[in-house]
Amino acid sequence: MSSTTRLAAIALVAIVAACGERPSPTADTSDDARPDAARAALPQDPRARLESLARTVALALRDPSIRARLKADLDRSQAREHKLQFQTYVNGGAAPAGAALARAAGIGERGFRAEAAAAIPLELYLPVPAHRAAWAGGGEILVATQLHDHEAPVAFDTQGRRQVLSADSPPATPVLALVPQETDFSQAALVGPSEVCPYGGTGPIAAQTCGGGTTGGGSSPGLWMTYAAFTGTFEGWLKGSPEFEVHVLGQAGTSDSLRDYQCAGEKQAAPYFYDQNATSWSGNVLLFSQTQINNYKAAHPGNSMRVVVVEDDDGACQIKMDADRFRTALNTVDSVYRRLTAGRDTTAGLVRYWNRATAFQKILQAVWSVITTQDDYVGDAVQDAVAGEFRAGANWIVKGENNITTGALNLQMR
Repeated sequence: MSSTTRLAAIALVAIVAACGERPSPTADTSDDARPDAARAALPQDPRARLESLARTVALALRDPSIRARLKADLDRSQAREHKLQFQTYVNGGAAPAGAALARAAGIGERGFRAEAAAAIPLELYLPVPAHRAAWAGGGEILVATQLHDHEAPVAFDTQGRRQVLSADSPPATPVLALVPQETDFSQAALVGPSEVCPYGGTGPIAAQTCGGGTTGGGSSPGLWMTYAAFTGTFEGWLKGSPEFEVHVLGQAGTSDSLRDYQCAGEKQAAPYFYDQNATSWSGNVLLFSQTQINNYKAAHPGNSMRVVVVEDDDGACQIKMDADRFRTALNTVDSVYRRLTAGRDTTAGLVRYWNRATAFQKILQAVWSVITTQDDYVGDAVQDAVAGEFRAGANWIVKGENNITTGALNLQMR
C-alpha cells in the first residue's frame, strides 16, 4: 500500500471514530435530563423516601442563601405554625424552590422534583415554638422526619449525617420537620367537607358564611363544654401543637353502629370552634345544639350519645382509627361501668344537665377508604359519679384505652 493510500485510510478511521464519539444532536446529556442513579434506585418504601427527601433538604441548607430564602418563606406562611406544603414549595407556585434546593444539594433537579411529587403529601415547618423563635437562618439546623406520630424522628444535619432523635423531647438544635401533611392549605376552605356549621348547615363552605346561634357569649341552647384537661398532648413533638377535637357520636340509622353527628375543633366555625394547644383549656364551645338534640331524640327515641375526644392526625373533624381498636376501647369502658358511658339531656325541676345514660352502639361507622395516619384516641367521657373519680372544675372523666383516665371535661346544658 502506498504512503498516500495509508494516510487516507488513517484519516478515514479518525473521521469515523470522531463521528462515533459525537453526541446525537437530539440527545440531552445534562444532569437535569435524568435522575441520578442513587435516586433512580431508591426503594419505593415511604419511610426511605421521606429520609431521602429530608437529607436532600438538609444538604441544601449548607447554602446560606437557601437558608435565608426558607426562613423568609416560613415567616410569610399564613398557615398555622407557619407551615409550608412541601410539594407546592418544591414544584408549584410562582417561584418553586425545587431547582434551588436541588442545585444547593448537588443533585439533579428533575430527579428531585419527581421524588418529591411521588411522596405522600408533606408539610415543612419548625414544630417547636422555641426553635421558631430562635432560628434566624443560621447553619445550626437539623431536618427531621417520621412516617408515624410518636416514632423516634430520623434527622440529618447540613453535612447529610443521619441521627435518630428522642421520641419524647426535642434537641437544643433547631429542627425543621418534613412530615406527613395534617394541615389543609386551602385558603378558601376554612372548614372541611365533613365539618358542619352551627345548627345543621353542612360544608364545604367558608366559616364566615355559617349562620345561626351566637358566638363568644355561650348563650345558645345546647350542650356546652367550658373546661378540658388532659394528661398529655397526645402529639409527638415533631408534629407540633396538638389538635384536640370533641365528637358527639350517636346511633347510625337503626343499626348497631355509631356515626359522628357533630365535631368541635380548631377548623370549625363558632360556636363549635375549639382550639386547645396545651394540656388544659377553659372557655365556651358548643358541642351539640338544642335543635340537634331534639332532632336526634325524635329520630332515636330513648337512645343516648357518646362524647368522644381524639387528637387529630389526618383530616380535621374526621375520626380515623382502626375499627377494632376503637371497639375494644369502648367495650372495655362499657364493661367496667355497666354501659353507663354515654349521656343525654335531663331536666330536674328547673335545672337542665347532661346526665349519664346507657350506651348501646360500639362500632364506629367507617367513612374513609384510606388512612394516612391514625388519630390518637383520647377517650370516651364518663360522668364522674359513674367513674368514681372527681376533678376540680370538671364533671365528666375521659377514659381511654384499657380504661386509663386521660382527662376530664366540664359539660353543661344551657
